Amino acid sequence: MIKEEEKLEGKVAIITGASRGIGKKIALDLAKKGVKVCIAAKSEKGTEKLPGSIYDTAEEIKKMGGQAIAVKTDVRSEEDIKNMVEKTVQEFGTVHILINNAGALWWQPVIETPPKRFDLVMQVNVRASFIACYYVLPYMIKQKWGHIINMSPPINLSVLPGKVGYLISKFGMTMLSMGLAEEVREHNIAVNSLWPATAIESQATINFQLGDPSMWRKPDILSDAVIAIISKKPSRRTGMALIDEDLLREEGITDFSHYACVPGTNPPRIPF
Repeated sequence: MIKEEEKLEGKVAIITGASRGIGKKIALDLAKKGVKVCIAAKSEKGTEKLPGSIYDTAEEIKKMGGQAIAVKTDVRSEEDIKNMVEKTVQEFGTVHILINNAGALWWQPVIETPPKRFDLVMQVNVRASFIACYYVLPYMIKQKWGHIINMSPPINLSVLPGKVGYLISKFGMTMLSMGLAEEVREHNIAVNSLWPATAIESQATINFQLGDPSMWRKPDILSDAVIAIISKKPSRRTGMALIDEDLLREEGITDFSHYACVPGTNPPRIPF
């Protein structure tokens, strides 16, 4: 069981990409802990390939007694990100937690990565994370408390071939974590990257056919890892590129079988 050293009830979180999948699961679990949540994503209406919307997630939270607002946010737009933060502060007073979860996936070599696709992964992944940090930091610095989590992997140059454009953007997010952590350490703000040990069931893994359910874990494991990070003092962990399973093992968790999408399977680790 995750040991909570810091009270989460009453804290305010912004989660990008929270209309479905990993972001939605994190939003629901934080709301259960009493966190007030801004659901930020583009989807105002679900589709067959992309089910769910910001309003669906917010409504689920409200039905279970939590507090949430839905803010339509295209993270490629600086104005949308600024509005996302301003609306959260207007509604809840501040921002304590930022989860940069929205992401664009493109696992292809350079010759199969058109410039528009390269621009997309750069805008949605590293640029959006940087801008979101820029706009939440004044509130975190003022209150001398904050957690920022960027969903990005440890930097491992050996995995670049075949995913160059994508990993430039994702490793950029990790560099943001490493550098910003030192810039704001004195303000009691933690900045970390978090990445799954295995593929996670999401619309990305489904739509891009990244393996099959026997190779996936549920989003629950990443959500539990987020709670393990933000329920500690910011000084406890900062400037780190964390892996969900390894982090939870540090918390004393040894049985990961309940995270498997297919009972009885042991999903392989991805080489990041």
